[in-house]
Amino acid sequence: MSRLVVVSNRVALPSATRAGGLAVAMHAALAEQGGVWFGWSGRTRTGERGKRGKRALHLQRRGRVTYATLDLDKHDYDQYYAGFANRSLWPLLHFRPALVHFERETWAGYLRVNEEFAERLMEILEPGDLIWVHDYHLIPLAAALRRLGVHARMGFFLHTPLPPPDLLLMLPVHRELFEALGAYDLVGFHIERYRRAFRDYILHEAHGEMNEQGVISVRGGRRSFRAGVFPIGIDTAEIARLAAAAPASASFRQLERSLRGRALVVGVDRLDYSKGLYERFEAFARTMKEYPEFRRKVTLLQIAPPSRGEVPEYREIRRELEGLAGAINGRLAEPDWNPIRYVNKTYGQAALAGFYRLARVGLVTPLRDGMNLVAMEYVASQDPEDPGVLVLSRFAGAAEVMDGALLVNPHDGEAMVQGMRAALTMSLADRKARWRSMMARLRAYDVTAWRRDYVAALGGHG
Repeated sequence: MSRLVVVSNRVALPSATRAGGLAVAMHAALAEQGGVWFGWSGRTRTGERGKRGKRALHLQRRGRVTYATLDLDKHDYDQYYAGFANRSLWPLLHFRPALVHFERETWAGYLRVNEEFAERLMEILEPGDLIWVHDYHLIPLAAALRRLGVHARMGFFLHTPLPPPDLLLMLPVHRELFEALGAYDLVGFHIERYRRAFRDYILHEAHGEMNEQGVISVRGGRRSFRAGVFPIGIDTAEIARLAAAAPASASFRQLERSLRGRALVVGVDRLDYSKGLYERFEAFARTMKEYPEFRRKVTLLQIAPPSRGEVPEYREIRRELEGLAGAINGRLAEPDWNPIRYVNKTYGQAALAGFYRLARVGLVTPLRDGMNLVAMEYVASQDPEDPGVLVLSRFAGAAEVMDGALLVNPHDGEAMVQGMRAALTMSLADRKARWRSMMARLRAYDVTAWRRDYVAALGGHG
């Protein structure tokens, strides 16, 4: 069996206290197959380069897995990560062209860090390795490795949405960036819509073609590659286990007591403009106003840990949401009831599973999202005898696979209101039927099935 080399912007070291969906999948794949996880350490340091101008490569071994990380200096961090990746690519990929901030300097920094990653990764590669690169931070990595003479099979997986070509063309360096994906052997997307957008780009901008098997050839190119659909899953059994055990935990009992019999609506999202939190708060307030029977009987708990505080747009989001939550509570609250509990804090997976299990409604309404694993975790956490209802944005990739969710358009306030009303008044029989359908899918295609399918396809066996 080939050794697996995972490359991502951040490496989830085994000492990390909370692991996301990608981390769970990669730890399992590497433990099963053996290999390396390579990427940024998450630290920014000055003066860490050696005599040859190279950064120190930090190696840590655990079982069959080697974790290899590099620190970034402040200049590279500002250009590669905070600059091009998160002020140019992130808003573009999430259909927010007005927020795209492009500078040639940050593009150069993005390429520079990818090239250095390639050079340092070369030092630890072995013959026969399978290289699996993750997400928009590292699109040019395979091209850099090919220039260094690497002939290994390399795959790329995009965890974000991919917009249609008309939006991609807004980026001045779109040709250099997206055609670099041709250096991979397999490019993976969550859903067919994203693969179709890539096909259209290749067809109309790169003058290439894609056949029914997803094989892409570009006119004048020296190689062909494949684009595939691999919708990521979660560790369904583990989330269900955590949720079943949650009622014995202090965090579960404390939240349950504080509700005093009220129905809980829960949202859990990283603080980001793609998550539709402003629209969510407005719709919840409108629901309380238009349907007074819910007032004092329903509470929204929104957990939104801050992220990317160095990016101005994210600081502005936080200010806006704090102001909106305060205004809504000031307008609608009673002495014994606040309609919105807004918490900027990170919780572990066990605590979140308990919060999901308590909630009558899971409110997952991003304006755009590649997949959204919170939607799946909410469903997996439910009590089979009394499950809650998932209200889900039709613009999340999860809408393609969660057939029992109530789909809403987060840009349509009335649709959001009616979705919440339907969820809060749904019969037990309907809730059970919807939950069983979604849970069957989550069990059949979990995160293990996702990564095994992808690795098999990358290795030429799928």
